Amino acid sequence: MSLLEIDRTLSDAVDGLTFGPPVTHVYNPLVYARPLHKQWIERYGQGPKEVVLLGMNPGPWGMAQTGVAFGEIAAVRDWMGLDGAVHKPGIEHPKRPVDGLSCTRSEVSGRRLWTWAAERFGTAEAFFARFWVLNYCPLSFMEESGRNRTPDKLPAAERAPLYAACDGALRASVLHLQPRLVIGVGKFAESMAKRVVGDLDVTIGTVLHPSPASPAANRGWAPQAEAQLLALGAL
Repeated sequence: MSLLEIDRTLSDAVDGLTFGPPVTHVYNPLVYARPLHKQWIERYGQGPKEVVLLGMNPGPWGMAQTGVAFGEIAAVRDWMGLDGAVHKPGIEHPKRPVDGLSCTRSEVSGRRLWTWAAERFGTAEAFFARFWVLNYCPLSFMEESGRNRTPDKLPAAERAPLYAACDGALRASVLHLQPRLVIGVGKFAESMAKRVVGDLDVTIGTVLHPSPASPAANRGWAPQAEAQLLALGAL
């Protein structure tokens, strides 16, 4: 299966799931941002990759806006040179509007990751020649207040079918891309990688998550992540 076929299967599977309070809104950017997501994969996702960086799920000002993992607006538009369409989700949260590449907010995690990539590799083509970036879960969950709710905080009965779909997509993606390294961006993603593809011929590791909620990341994420990636043999 190609990455686009894997994502289509995943999107269809998670679209049939339901989530109860405190979640009030669920965004699936694989649906409403599909033109931009497809353009990203067609331009940069071809061929085997040496390293897969694995995130958790879309942030409200990143992939939820662009359909690109950690998809900070300026990086997607200006560095990657993408311009695909982004539509509106079926039911939009009033505090989390989807404006696509016109969004004026910047996701800190994505800005940190893609700024590092640009400084380290120069061009998007050079980065994606060796690396691919995935999110374990494609859905963004919001509470009534607009607060983001991560998949690990869902009730067990809701997590089980969600994780089953996400596990299948992650395994299929790794089998397709044939990386030698799968690196979780944060401990959650590392634990998912170990559970889902730990039996494959890949080395699994982790780097510090670039979230502004992380005091360690706020003390200079890029040099710490660089050192971790060097230690893992990714650079």
